[in-house]
Amino acid sequence: MMMVQSPQKSPRKNKEQTTPEKGSKRAKPPPPPFFAPRNPAPSSAIPSSSPAFGTPAHPLKPFQPPVPAKAAVLPIILPPATLRPLAFRTFTKKHGLTLTSSALQEFASFIGRHCGSGWREEGLAEKVLDEAAKTWKNRNGGVIVEGTSPELKDILKNLEGNMSGGKIISGSRGISRQNSLLLEPTDESDHSKTRLGLRPTLSLTRDDSQSSFGMSDMAVDEEPDDEGLKDIRRWLKVIHAFDQPRYTYNVAKKHFEKTNTKASILPAASHKTEAFRNRFNVIHQRLLRNEAFQTSAVASARCASLRRAGSSSAMQSHKITPIANLLGRHGTTHMLLGMLVILPTGNLAISDLTGTIALDLLHAVAIPEDSAWFTPGMIVLIDGVYEEEEESTGKGLSGSSGVGGTIGGRFQGFFVGQPPCEKRRATLGVSGPDGGPDHTIGGGFGWIDFLGVGSERAVGSRMRRLEQRLLRQPALADPDSLGRGRVVILGELNLDQPRSLQALRKILSLYSTDPEGSTPMAFVLTGNFTTHAVMARGGSGGSIEYKEFFDALASTLADFPMLLTTATFIFVPGDNDGWASAFAGGAAVPLPRKPVPALFTSRIRRVFAAANAEAGFSGSDGKGGEAIWTTNPSRLTLFGPNHEIVLFRDDISARLRRASVRLKTKAGSSPDEDDSSSGQHGQEPTDVTMSDSNPPTATQQDATLMDMDTDNPPTRAVDQTIPNNNKDKETPEETIPYDILTARKLVKTLLDQAYLAPFRQAVRPVHWDYTSAMYLYPLPTAVVLVDTTAPAFCVRYEGCLVMNPGSVLVAGRRGVARWVEYDLGRVAGGVGKVRECTF
Repeated sequence: MMMVQSPQKSPRKNKEQTTPEKGSKRAKPPPPPFFAPRNPAPSSAIPSSSPAFGTPAHPLKPFQPPVPAKAAVLPIILPPATLRPLAFRTFTKKHGLTLTSSALQEFASFIGRHCGSGWREEGLAEKVLDEAAKTWKNRNGGVIVEGTSPELKDILKNLEGNMSGGKIISGSRGISRQNSLLLEPTDESDHSKTRLGLRPTLSLTRDDSQSSFGMSDMAVDEEPDDEGLKDIRRWLKVIHAFDQPRYTYNVAKKHFEKTNTKASILPAASHKTEAFRNRFNVIHQRLLRNEAFQTSAVASARCASLRRAGSSSAMQSHKITPIANLLGRHGTTHMLLGMLVILPTGNLAISDLTGTIALDLLHAVAIPEDSAWFTPGMIVLIDGVYEEEEESTGKGLSGSSGVGGTIGGRFQGFFVGQPPCEKRRATLGVSGPDGGPDHTIGGGFGWIDFLGVGSERAVGSRMRRLEQRLLRQPALADPDSLGRGRVVILGELNLDQPRSLQALRKILSLYSTDPEGSTPMAFVLTGNFTTHAVMARGGSGGSIEYKEFFDALASTLADFPMLLTTATFIFVPGDNDGWASAFAGGAAVPLPRKPVPALFTSRIRRVFAAANAEAGFSGSDGKGGEAIWTTNPSRLTLFGPNHEIVLFRDDISARLRRASVRLKTKAGSSPDEDDSSSGQHGQEPTDVTMSDSNPPTATQQDATLMDMDTDNPPTRAVDQTIPNNNKDKETPEETIPYDILTARKLVKTLLDQAYLAPFRQAVRPVHWDYTSAMYLYPLPTAVVLVDTTAPAFCVRYEGCLVMNPGSVLVAGRRGVARWVEYDLGRVAGGVGKVRECTF
């Protein structure tokens, strides 16, 4: 019985002993081991692994740093006027941005709420403003920062999640320039991490971060590890006209904005007006940045003092008068900027964004003399006098309102000129050789990625260093080598003429004998690939015959496997190529036009695939040659934005002659005379000062060299160069060949217009939504203009090299082939040379 009752009394006894009496001061005994806390206080003793000591299964956990708690900040009400000086110093003086009143209010509210009273003494506000300005520029937000912009709200939201105690934190360092765009949470969990000051792990994609500030998706490491990246052909990219980013100029922000709406070949009629408006705004803002059109209080006072002193060296800035402002100003002298148009009555007029007025160019003279073409559809400068008439051409069209239509009276033009061109470096705001922040002109559009390969300010300097190491240094180390950085440009290749294939075979045989590693990196073959529009003539042999021509081209290319495996062949179509010529009949088709369909070029692709397979190259490794059928026009880029080459096939010279406006020449000849005779009196483009009493300038060009081919040597020798503007010694006009004058006139017209089709829509139609592909702004480094109606030439104008190989078969010379070799490895900007050979 004792053995049975003892277990029952023992618990009762223990309970009585463990239960303290009321008022007792005895200490509470420790709890049993199995009730002990699972995470005891850390001890210096080494934990044991014995189960008898109750050691946990995982006694040692990986170290996790504690999450820093946010320091408390007492919010204040910060007036925007108090923050204005600091914001002006940070945004305007340091970063070249402009804050609106709404944006200043947003920053004042944000800084007062998150920085508190230490916004001034501790410099917290300055750091927030500086980081916000950097992020705004990285996202290509524009020059003007608006408070209602979703970009600004997104930036402030990201900064709010990475601030603690009024300071911007990111681990142990602040938000860097490249990582400042990684703060956008993708889901709710990432958003909570951002709120705690932790940066979520995001993958950079081109759409969300790199494209916002012009970073290229190409690897820009200065020391590429991959052996294949050391071939400069890997840095060559072909950009089709329909894939090129579309930008429009915002007059209010004075900045280019990317158009995200989907383009269409059949857009609304309002897009035609938008195309003209954007083209006018681009030239107008370029013109206002020219020194001759900039006004300054200091310069105006100096000019006034010089005029009072009777000095003839007083310079006067010029002003553009809107056409609508001519009303009521009879007999006054003005300078107009607008597009030459033809009224329904058949008279010539000039039109801008405010109105249209009839022109009288009977006594107008081109400035400089016979230096450019002037056709309806071009945007030109005209200096003259406004005359009111009671029975004017436009009186019956729009009355006397003068806004939005043709105003009454006429404009008597005396001097006509092209708007001055702007160099590429001036447009991008870069002047130094490395393109760093210490070599900037100020302003410019260097942060805009016009082609989708990276902006100049983002990747330009690194790409230049990479180009110097991969292209320039090997050429300087071995001056006798031909070099890898060459592009062979063949003109119109008519495949329906057997002698064209013979000439092509001879040209390719010359380059196939080059040493290994020194062959050209690219070959450009341009149409028309048939003399006539074969598919537009009907019959059963149209498309079949067209395909047979390309099959014959494939047989010729197959004889040169080394070139097929080491070079990129680029094919640019013409107006007679399919499918556009099937309904155009060889007439001018809308630009840009699509490449030749793969239906006709399948055998050429198989020839390249067979040559690469025989050489041991596969398509996955990125090695071997390739054939690219591109659009007209299209662009080549080499090393990102460093080299931009425009490929364009059009007989623009003949079209300019047919549609040009005949002007009075210096010799006093009548404008009714043949326009071709005026080419004998051509002048070099020189600087002419525009004023009310002197002939106005249409160009304020720098004296640059125009590299010309005059000898056309049959061998691969160095061609001669003729200076464009030699002030020390005047060149007699008789010594300058007419072909050279024609080439300079064509180049100056095209580059000053900064547009590949400066004609009326009826003469050269352009798809309204794809006009961005037709712009030559910023000025490219080179333009390949294949024009069979103009002489072959290589002309450099304002730093842009324009090359025209003409036709492969030289007209009037039997057995002679001609092409252009563009070498980028010798000097900056490249050198173009017209080559000839006999076959």
